[in-house]
Amino acid sequence: MDKFKRYTITAALPYANGPKHIGHLAGAYIPADLYVRYLRLSGKDVVFVCGSDEHGTAIPNQAMKEGTTPQAIIDKYHQLNKESFQKLDISFDIYHRTSEPIHHQTAQDFFKVLDQKKVFTIETSEQYYDADAQTFLADRYIVGTCPKCSFEGAYGDQCEKCGTALSPNELINPKSTLTGNKPILKETKHWYLPMDRYEDWLKEWILKGHQHDWRANVYGQCKSWIDGGLAARAITRDLDWGIDVPAEGAEGKKLYVWFDAPIGYISATKQWAIDQGKDWQLYWKDQDTKLVHFIGKDNIVFHCIIFPIMLHAHGDYILPENVPANEFMNLEGDKMSTSRGWSIEMHEYLEDFPDKVDELRYYLTAIAPETADSEFTWKDYQARVNNELVAILGNFVNRVMVLMHKYFEGKVTGASTGIKDPTLHKEISTAYDELGASFENYKFRQAQQNMMEVARLGNRYLTEQEPWKTFKEDPEATREVLHECLYIIGHLATLMQPFLPGTAQKLFRMLNLKSAYRFDEAFVFEDGHTLQQPELLFQKIEDETIEQQIQKLNAKKASMETSATTPELNPAKAAINYDQFSAMDIRVGTILAAEKVAKTQKLLKLTIDTGLDQRTVVSGIAEHYEPEAIIGQQVSILVNLEPREIKGIMSQGMILMAENAEGKLSFVSPIAAMNNGSTVR
Repeated sequence: MDKFKRYTITAALPYANGPKHIGHLAGAYIPADLYVRYLRLSGKDVVFVCGSDEHGTAIPNQAMKEGTTPQAIIDKYHQLNKESFQKLDISFDIYHRTSEPIHHQTAQDFFKVLDQKKVFTIETSEQYYDADAQTFLADRYIVGTCPKCSFEGAYGDQCEKCGTALSPNELINPKSTLTGNKPILKETKHWYLPMDRYEDWLKEWILKGHQHDWRANVYGQCKSWIDGGLAARAITRDLDWGIDVPAEGAEGKKLYVWFDAPIGYISATKQWAIDQGKDWQLYWKDQDTKLVHFIGKDNIVFHCIIFPIMLHAHGDYILPENVPANEFMNLEGDKMSTSRGWSIEMHEYLEDFPDKVDELRYYLTAIAPETADSEFTWKDYQARVNNELVAILGNFVNRVMVLMHKYFEGKVTGASTGIKDPTLHKEISTAYDELGASFENYKFRQAQQNMMEVARLGNRYLTEQEPWKTFKEDPEATREVLHECLYIIGHLATLMQPFLPGTAQKLFRMLNLKSAYRFDEAFVFEDGHTLQQPELLFQKIEDETIEQQIQKLNAKKASMETSATTPELNPAKAAINYDQFSAMDIRVGTILAAEKVAKTQKLLKLTIDTGLDQRTVVSGIAEHYEPEAIIGQQVSILVNLEPREIKGIMSQGMILMAENAEGKLSFVSPIAAMNNGSTVR
């Protein structure tokens, strides 16, 4: 165990723009939880913080897709993800939100300190602007044709079809998602973090200081960034959604999400400290505190280079001692992706397997992508559960508990303070040492294997001693063997607490002990101690269950691919106020006559009884309706539209039509007959 008095452990703040999948769970949240539980079981002072990242363009972009507001989106997915983490036994001390006032204040105060120290530069550049919406466009509000694969729905930052990272000016025929119009380039001013000024400091701090204790993949990515030369990075954006920039001349600008999000760790700690009566500054400003970030590899640059530059430039904060980032976990031979339907969302797993939380925790730890990408397959999940949790760990515990009840009515007799066999005692002590060393080096797969070795040890010992054969001739020998096994089970329950917290509690309950033990805390089976009735710790997973999950996954992907090939609806237009809407006079009318307009393919000349009068309207519906088929059709007509001459015909109004993504038109009509002239409102 290292020298630090306290520990601040962070897990990457997930975007509150949708549910999170088990790849995210394996990448950051389970490793962080394992480490935190280990620290607590070692008696350490630790705060474990996380929360929803609720700013940036991803939030309003999702709101547009779902036809709702950004606030509704963050409320919905913050709660969904928070509940999923709770059910998966991720033991955050606080799961906060970057939309909270305390975070806005903390982020703005951080900005002000850097601004007062003249850390930032201010630069003017050209960015895409939607003239009709009167707003600068974030990358995700620009769509066009991908220059790599010709996909017509590529975003300004990435093509979702081929995965190519893009910039808006690379798109062919860019359009605003707000109005559908082609954006223009317009000058705008932003604040920048000049990262190039900190290259020498980063070389000293990372390349020299952490060459041997950071994971090779993390160190290698940092070295590549630094060796390639760092550039100034904008920390402000022209957005409506986010934290106001507290600087003169920054009206209408927000802090860029990558700047405010990591500060969310600090604001979350502040709120936790308020709730618990603690001093938050000890956990962020005291050199006796160890700061560790748990993230996926796509966040390495933010947590190893950008955020440390911010902390260093500020001057009051400690720096991360380690950032044990994981690689990616793939799914059934392909990259996991919610947008492509190739994922297992946390809440989906919990819906299908509400009683198999520890099984998922175990499997994701066993295949954790600590140094290279790994792969989740349903059949391997089944094999690990059946062959390891059921056949090794569960089998050992069940055999011992059943024999204790069969031969001794579940009662311990005789004084016993621990394992008597010196070889067993040494092996158990070694398991604790090796598990601790694995945790200290962030080798969580190995730590879980250290725990499972105790289960294997118990099985070997029980099989070798064969107490069921000695009971008739020497019941005392049987009793001693089973008592030794009870202590092995107790140590197994203690060691499994980080990995299988629910199972550990069940096991302590079966042993009739208290619900948790620290690693240095002794437990004793005294004379007369009575065990609870045995329960199966794990259930075998059948082939049928796995086949259902594979079919469900493939069906989900097929459904997403089908929807991806369906043309998208036109984007929403710029907002209007109520007065603008109420100025439109829309009435129910009946088509009295219809004929094609000469020398045109799309136009029909309609005579319509509006209840107010009979008038002529020219409408572009000839490719969708035959003239004679619509005589007598009731329609909705905008009657106060200024008259307009079309092909020599004075058109006095507009017929309202619905148009789907394929361009098919349909009349907007009352479902029951209405008097001509009835108002539509």
